[in-house]
Amino acid sequence: MTERNARVVVADDQSVVREGIVMLLGLLPGIEVVGSAKDGEEAVALVAELAPDVVLMDLRMPRCDGVEATRRIRSEHPGTQIVVLTTYADDDSLFPALRAGARGYLTKDADGDEIVRAIQDVLAGRAGLSPVVQQRLLDELTAQPEPSGPRLPDGLTAREGEVLALIAEGLTNLEIARRLHISVATVKTHINNLFTKAGLHDRAQAVRYAYREGLAQPPGARGA
Repeated sequence: MTERNARVVVADDQSVVREGIVMLLGLLPGIEVVGSAKDGEEAVALVAELAPDVVLMDLRMPRCDGVEATRRIRSEHPGTQIVVLTTYADDDSLFPALRAGARGYLTKDADGDEIVRAIQDVLAGRAGLSPVVQQRLLDELTAQPEPSGPRLPDGLTAREGEVLALIAEGLTNLEIARRLHISVATVKTHINNLFTKAGLHDRAQAVRYAYREGLAQPPGARGA
């Protein structure tokens, strides 16, 4: 007797994207799409009604985002697994989703084979993670603890201080991401956070702030 198809609900607030994912899944072996939701509230309600095996969950949705929907589904319907399918692979998206109970995490450039593999993995009790996400988790697990040192101004974290120093060097967001081996989205998150903490409004202010607080040296002072 052949195994039954995995019953899947798709949750994404963009109708074109949602319909495209549903159409793609309909072409993949071993998968049956039983419903689709335009936000987290609908996803939770559909899980209660249909008891699917897996929800392919977008993260940034109105009313109830993907992290909260994941938390509720895993709490109320533990038989349903969650595979995140999102544009974002930055730390502020990845780790909250995994802590909420997602067992899979893919970005929307994943192909059909990757989606099928992730669904099969989570149904078998394994993690269904894209290679990029696996590498990010490995980096986090193997990261050296931050050395204790002087406190940074305005409550900046060590990473935010690093990003600020690189801004003062004149690096772009892409160059900072490459230097620190993080995503551009994560760089933007760090910049937004440090701007808020330090009351900065643009990169020129950030450079002056970095010089004033001793987090970077003006060009004329280097090598002195």
